[in-house]
Amino acid sequence: MTARIIISGGTGLIGSQLAQHLLRDGNEVVILSRKRAPAAAIAGAQYVLWDGQRLADWAERLSGAAAVINLAGANIAGEGIVPSRWTAQRKALLRQSRLAAGAILARAAELASPPPAVFLQASAVGYYGTEQAGSLTEEAVPGEDFLAQLCQDWEASSNAAAALTTRHVIARIGVVLSQNGGALPKMALPFRCFVGGRLGSGQQAFSWIHIEDAVAALRFLIEQEEACGAYNLTAPQPLSNAQFSAALALALRRPSWLPLPASLLKAALGEVSQTMLQGQAVIPQRLTEAGFAFRFPDARSALQDLYRS
Repeated sequence: MTARIIISGGTGLIGSQLAQHLLRDGNEVVILSRKRAPAAAIAGAQYVLWDGQRLADWAERLSGAAAVINLAGANIAGEGIVPSRWTAQRKALLRQSRLAAGAILARAAELASPPPAVFLQASAVGYYGTEQAGSLTEEAVPGEDFLAQLCQDWEASSNAAAALTTRHVIARIGVVLSQNGGALPKMALPFRCFVGGRLGSGQQAFSWIHIEDAVAALRFLIEQEEACGAYNLTAPQPLSNAQFSAALALALRRPSWLPLPASLLKAALGEVSQTMLQGQAVIPQRLTEAGFAFRFPDARSALQDLYRS
């Protein structure tokens, strides 16, 4: 049976991959986009123009939809090779692009008749902050830094959907590993140039997930009628930055020998450097308890798959 699924942020790394998977299985996919016909449009997907801030005729599409998936939000690190500094203007953009989209989609879901069966809201592992030690499950308390507060507000932006018969699911996503975008190509570049190594002490935790597992987990949460609330979308084996750097070097057949000093990163990037020098060891406890099976549970197999010859 064909299901109609609405995706905001469907032109991004996760959204575009998810849309292709859904289309291959015969689903109807509607992508809410700032451009009616993006340059890299996905064949078979329907593109509907929206600005992420106002209700329009697209809201009617939510009536009777199987799922609404909100992945909208400006890239935390920016679009360039070097992460963008967190100026006051940049922070405002990161907040506005997330909170406005969540609120307007939740409002559209309220007006839909019948409402969508499930509303899946994206978030990130930054929710837990960087001060907590040990392994963090969904029961861990939120952090207090900028990124943690941003994630809390991001999750709350669509809370109105939880008041409906709609299931409200929150996906706290780790660093997504893909050759097609995101953090991995930027991380791999120094290694490709034979100047790769750990960042700072290398002891900071690094929680990640292979793009295929990220997409599969989102579909799993959509399809599981019991799924509700927050789920960590990370591989079950987080590791340190030094360990990940060594695994990345092995996959690329390059050395890992030149550490990048923390002082240099802080001077060059300011506050955003904390996303590289600090971290959290996040465990997908609820996801695994629900029966989800990871295809790539460890970094070595994930990176070998992504960089296989």
